Amino acid sequence: MLAAGYVGLVGRCSETEAYLTGFGCEFTSEDERCPGALPAGQNSPQTCPYGLYAEQLSGTAFTAPRALNKRSWLYRIRPSVTHKPFEPIYETASRLVYEWDAIHQTPNQLRWKPFDVPARQAAEVDFVDGLQTICGAGDLRARQGVAIHVYLCNASMRDKAFYNADGDFLFVPQLGPLLITTEFGKIRCEPNEICVIQQGMRFNVTVFGPSRGYILEVFDDHFQLPELGPIGANGLANPRDFKTPVAWYEDRDTDYQIVSKYQGKLFVAEQDHSPFDVVAWHGNYVPFKYDLDRFMVVNTVSFDHCDPSIFTVLTCPSRKLGTAAADFVIFPPRWSVQEHTFRPPYYHRNCMSEFMGLIKGQYEAKEESFHPGGASLHSIMTPHGPDARCFEIASNCTLKPERVADGTQAFMFETSYNMAVTEWAMKLSNKLDNDYNKCWRDLKKRFDPNAKPVSTVSSDP
Repeated sequence: MLAAGYVGLVGRCSETEAYLTGFGCEFTSEDERCPGALPAGQNSPQTCPYGLYAEQLSGTAFTAPRALNKRSWLYRIRPSVTHKPFEPIYETASRLVYEWDAIHQTPNQLRWKPFDVPARQAAEVDFVDGLQTICGAGDLRARQGVAIHVYLCNASMRDKAFYNADGDFLFVPQLGPLLITTEFGKIRCEPNEICVIQQGMRFNVTVFGPSRGYILEVFDDHFQLPELGPIGANGLANPRDFKTPVAWYEDRDTDYQIVSKYQGKLFVAEQDHSPFDVVAWHGNYVPFKYDLDRFMVVNTVSFDHCDPSIFTVLTCPSRKLGTAAADFVIFPPRWSVQEHTFRPPYYHRNCMSEFMGLIKGQYEAKEESFHPGGASLHSIMTPHGPDARCFEIASNCTLKPERVADGTQAFMFETSYNMAVTEWAMKLSNKLDNDYNKCWRDLKKRFDPNAKPVSTVSSDP
């Protein structure tokens, strides 16, 4: 976990987007239209500059250790409390699922073909209306567990903001860019980038056509960078490559909807102004994005295939030391040079659940049948690994240095929780690949008790 205090630098990317760089930083930002909007020397003066209201957004308990404490101070035109009472949105009950005992439990390997995006000529479906839960586990009220969703939409949110009272959202766009307006500023998130919107932060999603992507939701804690250990001080996702938006506000009086996800249910409240009226802010509890091409791959240069933990971008710790509630792992383009080694991922049974998705390209272990916009789930202790074709090729090819996964970006949501799968994912989406397990049926018996063992790795000093 990075302690607070990393330096944040400003980088302007366009006329409407600018970013502060760093991870775990103490940032300060104010809209350039209102210089001096941040109070000097204190958080809550008797009268804030420009007649603004001070409001704190806390991501951890007040008494959390300093290195773990997350909070930001927002200076806004109106406090966020100025809305009418929340009312439940009943028609969303079948799309977002958190009652895991009432749905499917199966140890089978599961794979989904690409999920359908609403057609342009169909009814408008925005981000909130296009959320669908695939699987999950845990207890929202106890703040323990995860959920995995997809978003399938074709329209922007109009005068509507959303916030998640249950946990953090990690966005993985696969089709179409997102422009996410937050209380902290604007984030443009393209496919092959990720974005994290943390618990309680209000946001609006603008799309530019049919859009599809994946969401990992965590309840236990917040995402952090994994420890590097023997890797040393540098490598994997570097703090300098994370981007947080600079302050941007709109002072717009209009009918606006605030949608809250609370204990897994959606509620809506009306208010008479835009919630994106934060003129200045400071703190370390912020939204952020990251370009996956910036990941500094660490890999073996001798023999054997390393565990996938070396590809961890972000992790969310659980209450069990050394075990993640969730890891976000990628399999980016890289060199493969191992000697005497079966280079693809090995056959495996895991005490973690592994949900995989594909942003672009062809995944090396299943090149012909795993497609961008689709997914797979290998549950706890369910065996998985390369298909028969991949095994034969990798077992007989000439081992020379070669590039792996060029033009490809596969990822994994790995969690210590045992996932249940929703009715939509199992049946209603019509995307479950019932032939998935056939990819292993051609793996033949190769055992020969009379064959002489061949030494592969020298034991000489």
